[in-house]
Amino acid sequence: MPELRPAEPKDVDAVRQCARAAYRKYVERIGREPAPMIADFEADIRDQRMCVIDDDAGLAGYVVFFRKDDHMFLENVAVQPDRQGKGFGRRLIRHVEEAAHRAGLTAVRLYTNVHMRENLGLYLTLGYVETGRRREDGFDRIYFEKRLA
Repeated sequence: MPELRPAEPKDVDAVRQCARAAYRKYVERIGREPAPMIADFEADIRDQRMCVIDDDAGLAGYVVFFRKDDHMFLENVAVQPDRQGKGFGRRLIRHVEEAAHRAGLTAVRLYTNVHMRENLGLYLTLGYVETGRRREDGFDRIYFEKRLA
């Protein structure tokens, strides 16, 4: 069974490779590298904002999240392209929701780029609701929220 665990400094190269592989297909659509491809993964690991999921082949994916005011903010989730569609992304997102619930928070919020169409259906299927659209830092973003019971 895949293991979900806090990221460690030794994971940084595998995380960076995962991000580049997972987000590569969006570069042409967006016109430049999306923010997750150039994130400060060392800081995310150091500040304990990242968890990874491993399978027999190594690092399958990761998620970056943190408490922000009255909600948990899901900043980045990525799964290796050859492991997409196998439930890793859902498990990582569920982990964020469970962490929010344990922290006594009532919502998870996130945004995604409008050009990352594949993500939109997933978030809606998982119970996220669109809360707005804005252009920020040169990116067209769609904001989502999931209220937790």
